[in-house]
Amino acid sequence: MSVLLFGVSHRSAPVSVLEQLSTDESDQAKIIDEVLQSSLVTEAMVLSTCNRVEVYAVVEAFHGGLSVIGQVLSEHSGMGLGDLTKYAYVRYAEAAVEHLFSVTSGLDSVVMGEQQVLGQVRRAYAAAESNHTVGRTLHELAQRALSVGKRVHTETGIDSAGASVVSVSLEMAEKRIGGLAGRSAVVVGAGSMGALAAKHLVRAGVDRIDVVNRSLPRARRLAENISELGVPATAYTLDDISSVLATADVVVSSTGAVRPVMSLADVHHGLTARDGDRPLVMCDLGMPRDIDLAVAGLPGVHVIDMDRIQREPTARAAASDAEAARAIVAAEVANYLAGQRMAEVTPTVTALRQRAADVVEAELLRLDNRLPGLDSTHRDEVARTVRRVVDKLLHAPTVRVKQLAGAPGGDSYAEALRELFELDPQAVDAVSGGELPLIATDNDQPE
Repeated sequence: MSVLLFGVSHRSAPVSVLEQLSTDESDQAKIIDEVLQSSLVTEAMVLSTCNRVEVYAVVEAFHGGLSVIGQVLSEHSGMGLGDLTKYAYVRYAEAAVEHLFSVTSGLDSVVMGEQQVLGQVRRAYAAAESNHTVGRTLHELAQRALSVGKRVHTETGIDSAGASVVSVSLEMAEKRIGGLAGRSAVVVGAGSMGALAAKHLVRAGVDRIDVVNRSLPRARRLAENISELGVPATAYTLDDISSVLATADVVVSSTGAVRPVMSLADVHHGLTARDGDRPLVMCDLGMPRDIDLAVAGLPGVHVIDMDRIQREPTARAAASDAEAARAIVAAEVANYLAGQRMAEVTPTVTALRQRAADVVEAELLRLDNRLPGLDSTHRDEVARTVRRVVDKLLHAPTVRVKQLAGAPGGDSYAEALRELFELDPQAVDAVSGGELPLIATDNDQPE
């Protein structure tokens, strides 16, 4: 079985397509459940962010698994399968591993090197684990990917060009209105992105922040946190959006809504209540969009959306840092795959040792039947001698086959062992499932 990735991201599709594919937590659970109804898929998790929807699955067969995942995503998005595949990318086995490591490291983000994706991958894995849809393969892959992401951010300066989409959008807003210090800001959405936006705005020196959220208690909690940082903040619901916009200079919106939370009428009403003709910059970080597309046509309003952010030069990290990050990812991919290949040969080695132990015990039993008068001291010495001979004969080839298995194509060595020693495939599978005891030897550690 191998890992199959089916995904659509900002690199392969326009924002309009990503909006159609956008999913919330309940949608993601349904997608995984439907994918796992197929006997061809044994594990699955969904990574859904504002810029990507990716399904990672452990499949029995490539084409069958691909068909299952594509059909499920097609039905959930309402897109025809043919239209969906125009924008999709597929990675399998080693390529899927490399892609996830790159994503978690921030190498595939709109803002090169952003750290938010680490948390998004962690949440995707946690959700799948809580629903019991990941097994050993995806567990090890996700944990290793998170470790790689942390290493990249620790050892390189890849995130120096911008910590997140939020920081880049606010840099663009700052240029548009000549600085954020002393301005009035609005944060729409009290989730993790909203909290991050608030921190950036506080550091930028804004005078006040209004927090708008569908749930007033959550808006109040974020407003209280902002106030503790020394900036006055007030909580509102979405019903108050027009009045809040009347005093705003910059808006940052990132909600989980499936349709715009700010309509053309909302923004127009807010503008008519404003004093003077000062500009309004609106950063729409929602996926799908939080702000009606028509708002960009209003005089005095400048909308910064994901399309604009993708084209921003500051969204790309320095070439040297990116290259260093890619080198780490490449090394980690090679180490991970070598470890996986070595792990795959272990059941074969263990089954071989079990086979040898069974032969030794059978021969000792035959010796007991032929020499019933053999005293226990001599019998024990013969048993130890036979076991040492077998152990010495097996030690070098079993150690060597593990070393060779770590190289590309190393799985062929395990297959050769099975053929040469006529090992029962069911016995090897039993070892994989932990059903056979591990055999300790005089010259090696337990396998």
